[in-house]
Amino acid sequence: MSTLLIKHLHTLVTCDDRDSIIHQVDLLCKDGWIADIGPRLQDTADTVIDGSHLWCYPGLVNTHHHLYQVFSRNLPQVQNLELFDWLTALYEIWKGLNRDVVRLSSLTGMGELLKHGCTTCFDHHYVFPAGAGDLLGAQFAAAEELGVRMFASRGSMDLSRKDGGLPPDSVVQTVDEILRDSARVIEVYHDPRPGSMHQVALAPCSPFSVSPELLRQSAVLARQYGVRLHTHLCETRDEERWTLENHGVRPLEYMSSLGWTGPDVWYAHGIHFNDEELRELARTGTGVAHCPISNMKLSSGVARVPEMLALGVPVGLAVDGSASNDGSSLMEELRVCYLLHRLHASGAAPSGYQVLKLATRGSARLLGREDIGSLEVGKCADFFLVDSRRLELTGAEYSPADALATVGLRGPVDWTVVNGRVVVREGRLVSVDEERVAEEARACCRAYLN
Repeated sequence: MSTLLIKHLHTLVTCDDRDSIIHQVDLLCKDGWIADIGPRLQDTADTVIDGSHLWCYPGLVNTHHHLYQVFSRNLPQVQNLELFDWLTALYEIWKGLNRDVVRLSSLTGMGELLKHGCTTCFDHHYVFPAGAGDLLGAQFAAAEELGVRMFASRGSMDLSRKDGGLPPDSVVQTVDEILRDSARVIEVYHDPRPGSMHQVALAPCSPFSVSPELLRQSAVLARQYGVRLHTHLCETRDEERWTLENHGVRPLEYMSSLGWTGPDVWYAHGIHFNDEELRELARTGTGVAHCPISNMKLSSGVARVPEMLALGVPVGLAVDGSASNDGSSLMEELRVCYLLHRLHASGAAPSGYQVLKLATRGSARLLGREDIGSLEVGKCADFFLVDSRRLELTGAEYSPADALATVGLRGPVDWTVVNGRVVVREGRLVSVDEERVAEEARACCRAYLN
């Protein structure tokens, strides 16, 4: 049995149902689970960390990403484009994806997530060029190398430009091909057990790049296997106009008609829902992954998060793809989320601590996980630690629960623990050589872009 003991923690922010914040406490982990929380638990363990000056938080949970986009960020030619034009331009790069690009972009993106306190990553991968190989296998291998908890998706597209969609022919597949490989991916990689490090969702890309039949059949298949459903929805007004012109209804009504609402469904972005649609999301338990930085970068709009929370819509936080964020820090997303809604909603905006709970409890709910998102006995030992003595936090010690969103955290966290294992120590990844990975990734990125 492997054990990890954090002794004399300065502050433990649990994000539990009681919003407990505990001072001067020990945290004991055994075999990947939190075994006990209390004063002076024991003196020894396989690994002991002095927590005297540390603030401890539940691991952040990212609910929407496109890791392959790490190798197409900060490109000048797309910086000022909005979603449809941006996608059309970038598909010309993305059609060149292969296993090496996916493996190294995943190592890079998930490494950045870990260094900034994120312990669970959901990735929405939907670009499968012909002959590219097992791209999700490459992602899971990268996750194992880093020690991050991985939730992948078998995304899909079956409408190319000739069918009225945006992607080129080389990255779309037939419905039969997609469903066959979706079943394979679930059977090979999905582990539904508590504490699972590998899970899979089915995630057709968006209403304007997939057919009604693919959406309908994906929902049927997902429920046969007991996995979750995810896609982009209501991200832009262009999407809304496209759905009205092609299907005669607004996006949510269209998706609902195909079986895409319920507590096993969550949408990325969800910016342009009207009042009635927000009530329908709450009624059905359908969730939203909020991506504030990406929404701002692509001029898409501001999601109505305060209203969603007031109605009881499940909401989590996400970084979105690195080509529309240019980074993979869910920690940065906390502060941007807090400030964005303060600007737009004033007193109705979520507090700093409520934003933290979006990225922990809220995000875990979107992924259907009850074993992560809070620090309690019997939950997964996923957390991160921040040294309260660092210069950037001077004067911020009066509310550690709010500080990550109100003050923000510059630079990496001090420690990240996933499944009871230290994966970031003193701000550095433990299981990989960061310089070697960065050098290899840069070389791969140059070849890919060329």
